[in-house]
Amino acid sequence: MAFNLSPRLVSGVLALGLLFVAGAASHAQTPPPAKPAEAVERFLLQVEVPLVAVYREPRLDALVIGRLEQGVEIAADRRTGDWYRLELAVGGSGWVLNAGRDGALLMTVRPLLPEQRLAYEAAALDPRVAASRDARVVAPADAAGETPVGRARPQGIVLEPRVPLLDRQRVVPVSPLFQSDALPVRDRWRLVQALGLLPYDKLDPYNPNVLKGDLPVLAQELGPDWFFNLTAVSDTVVEARRLPTPVGAQSTANAGANGTFGRGRQSSLIETGIVSLALIKGDTTFRPPDYEFRFVPVFNINRTSTQELRAVNINPAFGTDRNDSYIGVQELFVDKHLRDVSPRYDFDSIRIGIQPINADFRGFLFLDQPFGVRLFGTRDNNQWQYNTAWFRRLEKDTNSGLNDISQRLRADDVFMFNLYRQDSLLPGYTSQLTVLHNRNREGDRAAYYNANGFLERPAVFGSGRPHNYDATYLGYNGDGHIGRWNISASAYYVTGRDDRGMISGRQEEIGAYFGALELSRDFSWVRLRASALWASGDADPYDGKAGGYDAVLENPQFAGADTSYWIRQAVPLIGGGGVALSMRNGVLPSLRTSREFGQSNFTNPGLHLFGVGADFDVLPGLRVISNLNYLEFDNLSSLAVLRNQRLNSTRIGLDASVGVQYRPFFTQNVVINASVGALFPAHGLREIYGSAFDDTQYSALLNVLLTF
Repeated sequence: MAFNLSPRLVSGVLALGLLFVAGAASHAQTPPPAKPAEAVERFLLQVEVPLVAVYREPRLDALVIGRLEQGVEIAADRRTGDWYRLELAVGGSGWVLNAGRDGALLMTVRPLLPEQRLAYEAAALDPRVAASRDARVVAPADAAGETPVGRARPQGIVLEPRVPLLDRQRVVPVSPLFQSDALPVRDRWRLVQALGLLPYDKLDPYNPNVLKGDLPVLAQELGPDWFFNLTAVSDTVVEARRLPTPVGAQSTANAGANGTFGRGRQSSLIETGIVSLALIKGDTTFRPPDYEFRFVPVFNINRTSTQELRAVNINPAFGTDRNDSYIGVQELFVDKHLRDVSPRYDFDSIRIGIQPINADFRGFLFLDQPFGVRLFGTRDNNQWQYNTAWFRRLEKDTNSGLNDISQRLRADDVFMFNLYRQDSLLPGYTSQLTVLHNRNREGDRAAYYNANGFLERPAVFGSGRPHNYDATYLGYNGDGHIGRWNISASAYYVTGRDDRGMISGRQEEIGAYFGALELSRDFSWVRLRASALWASGDADPYDGKAGGYDAVLENPQFAGADTSYWIRQAVPLIGGGGVALSMRNGVLPSLRTSREFGQSNFTNPGLHLFGVGADFDVLPGLRVISNLNYLEFDNLSSLAVLRNQRLNSTRIGLDASVGVQYRPFFTQNVVINASVGALFPAHGLREIYGSAFDDTQYSALLNVLLTF
């Protein structure tokens, strides 16, 4: 990231830096032997901070302006005519300092631009300057240290009233790195650009670009350390799938069809445009920003085609296809850096507004963009990190899933605390402790229907009555490596109370658990993976105990989530209410109405997942991803009650998928993903769906990501 400083501010900063180096060197090194008195004449111009001096140098076609932070020593070598001086380095004033003879400082000057010369001469002729033309110059110094006045010397002009004189400064050796010439630049961030070594193109995200936070913006209006960052993303998805689709005499358009299930082929075309706008204050190379203002509008156009009526809208008159568009706000927040608590920039910051949040490493518990207040920071050289936050969830647009800020906030609050420790067990492994409380009071509000006319809250499930609940999650998450093994682990226990169970219709005590583990190891260009997941199911829907695990809002990156049929598709529970057996972008069979609108439900069958997978980096820009997962229910009690039938098998089946990721430029700016997933049903799924799962269910996906 880059910044833009005014010449006067750079003058002060560089002066302090140069004098600091000079002071340090004078303590760390033995001063060089003094030159013979007859060889060098020394003149000392003595001033004190914060005076501003304007003076001309003999033989140099330039006028120099600089803020003097200490005395200035000028040395003239009679043998060569070279001038040496120990002085501040001023950026943008038209001159630079180079290493001279015997390690002293040699000042070289480049001619100023005409407009710069006029500006500096105008400053020198200011009436306030004329009133103070008696800056003292002392020269030369003899062996005894006496400094009579009267030898040749540069003219000195002081812009501010005189102050007591300083002691003479000593010439200090400097690094040979300063021996080359340099060009004047406005600020240090444009140095490489001024030398002509890098292009400057607003359409080039790889080189210094004011749109990518590399150079300061609005320096005159806001100051020299404000930056703007623009990110634009085009996300195009083309998807074809086959799902169990219910029909009825009132909705089917297929003449002669009288079964429970209709034709299940569906397709979607989704185009999402994301524009991220951020205004940031501060040098974020080593520390957090002082302020950050971020606004992320998202534009979505989508089309869905099906083969059955009422698949896209509750009104059969709308047909089998749907076209829709929406503009949502996914981020709108201000981030304030409160303080640094250590020299290594451990910090405390606060963020207020619509912001992204992920409660754990893999998105198992709560991943959303809600409205909230978040206090976060680090300690002990970033080895400890913490989050403490309150969020209130936003309603979503029905067909795009984006935030709908035109509606009032949901009566669904999340209070969260995370504590992270890096290198917790062994170097390279990070542990996280999580306490999250979900307080839902949507049972006190009126029924909620989505834009397609379907009832979302309360769910048409079991008793179908509104309910409130309080659920507290206690969790541990770990991510990292131990030796050559990559390990990601999650474990949660949820406790609380539901004032009305979805099947029993009475108060229930919540007590459920969840665990997930992924092990992987790299062998040259191949990574092998093994995954396991266990979510408890409810054993008895009428015993006053809700033992089925459900998250707040999951979006797991686990077991091939981007390609898996089971995780990516929403499989409806036909004949058991208006809920889905599994949610789109969710692994849990939680029996919700939908991922975006539904309430958590702790009366569900739970899940066991055991999987293997392999990633193959065939080429630097080409990766092949494969996964095979075995799925089964933990407990069938809730499904048996909803279907009013005896169920014998917990086996769901095998979920197999393969995907290809191609990055033609070896960066994330252009990414092409293609995948195919299939669910091979086992006996347990056939018991629930009958002939609908006689054929293999599938999904095919093409995704193109373009990022600027």
